[in-house]
Amino acid sequence: MVNIKDVLKIGFAYTGVVVGAGFSTGQEILQFFTNNGFISVFAVLLSGLLLLFTGKWTADVGYDLKSESHVESIMNIFGPVFGKIIDYILAFFLYGVAVIMIAGAGSTFYESFGTPPWLGALLLVIAVYITLNLNFNKIVIVLGAVTPYLLGVVIIIAVITYFNSPLALTEADQFAKPELTVNGAWWWDAITYSGFTIAVAFSFLTMMGSDSKSRKTAGYGGIAGSIIILILMLLINTGILSRLDAVNDVALPMLLLGNEIHPLLGILLGIAMLLVIYNTAVGMLYPFLIRFFTPKSNGYNILLPLSLILGYILSFAGFADLVGTVYPVMGYLGLILGAGLFIKWIALMGNKKNRSKVQ
Repeated sequence: MVNIKDVLKIGFAYTGVVVGAGFSTGQEILQFFTNNGFISVFAVLLSGLLLLFTGKWTADVGYDLKSESHVESIMNIFGPVFGKIIDYILAFFLYGVAVIMIAGAGSTFYESFGTPPWLGALLLVIAVYITLNLNFNKIVIVLGAVTPYLLGVVIIIAVITYFNSPLALTEADQFAKPELTVNGAWWWDAITYSGFTIAVAFSFLTMMGSDSKSRKTAGYGGIAGSIIILILMLLINTGILSRLDAVNDVALPMLLLGNEIHPLLGILLGIAMLLVIYNTAVGMLYPFLIRFFTPKSNGYNILLPLSLILGYILSFAGFADLVGTVYPVMGYLGLILGAGLFIKWIALMGNKKNRSKVQ
């Protein structure tokens, strides 16, 4: 019997890792989807369907292999030679996204509360350092706790914006700027985004799957998280689409929508954005660290502060520029991971059929 609480624990934590700076602010949804115009609704649905498969299977693989890090899963899928290349590339991008989260914290603190970006980034670094000294189960609980709050705030903002906006969704095309999207083709943007999402979540989701009580719990947790992410994508895309005439002029589109409704909503969203930025920073840096050292070891205790100090320095490159540069490339890495997962799934189905024929 699958425990719903265990499933939601995985689903909320998975969501918490994925919906970091660009997602919660609307910046990455704008760049990958909304600027394609009304067709972006179908792009979101396509991306969400791909996530349902990859989210479930990643958690399943983690459970099957009892992975302490993403290394075991990648080697199992791609073999020792190609797997090692993917492993190091993924570790590099995990750290890259963590740096983007630090930059995103600086931008969000500044846009929401007028705090200097350097101070906002520093506060995140301190919070991440404290959290990554906890054990894994406590980290998962911390990551999952933010998701219901974010979901509630985004629903309120998206629904009110949709009903109050003078711009109909079908009229948004006149303000669409496909040239500002990642690839320019809506369907390829959707596929690339699903790749980016699985690349972001792969390491942490395999560890959550490994820590699950059963394979079904792991798989259902991956599905639950994918559904929550799809709902959030649809809500944010719809809200931004309703104000596509204005959102391209701001760094944090969802914050603009919240402040237009009421300043209090802007504050609540600002808090939500900071919390999920923190979530993703933790969710990226933890698998990066344990790729090289076991938790709480001397190497871990040295690499943790060093990586945060370097990340803080690198974050001054700027949030929006980092999103536009790192995320698309990471999307292609995720597509390779997704293709490997699909081939592995086909092989597993074939083995099951052969076993059933023998019996």
